[in-house]
Amino acid sequence: MALRACGFVIFRRLAQHPPPDNIEFLLLQTSYGEHHWTPPKGHVDPGEDDLTTALRETQEEAGLGKDHLHVVDGFLQRLRYQVRGKDKEVLYWLAELRDPNTKVILSDEHQDYRWAKLEEACKLAKYQDLQDTLTAAQRYLEAQGKQ
Repeated sequence: MALRACGFVIFRRLAQHPPPDNIEFLLLQTSYGEHHWTPPKGHVDPGEDDLTTALRETQEEAGLGKDHLHVVDGFLQRLRYQVRGKDKEVLYWLAELRDPNTKVILSDEHQDYRWAKLEEACKLAKYQDLQDTLTAAQRYLEAQGKQ
């Protein structure tokens, strides 16, 4: 049975920049292991549905609750990889921070956070599947803006 985790690719739009250069993604730096950068996410608790997990973990790890976020319809990325020899599946929804000035409040699982435009976010993310997810989110938002 694969480990399962859920989270959000959270973004904010900066009013002082024209699209698509106005989008920044939130990445959290873990306080353990390789200190890698990742969007908020975590393991599904027994009896919990995936979206509830994503919301709970985002609240716990970044201090951002349901009232702070607008979940973007139609975007869901599924990543599959191995962690210490076990299969892991991560589901990411896309969510916009309603107020771009909302403060991020980290849990002790993370030591730092950064708002970053796509290029910097991909450099921080290191892993190809996460880079692909961030790129897909940016493209999705750009396509939505053209409608």
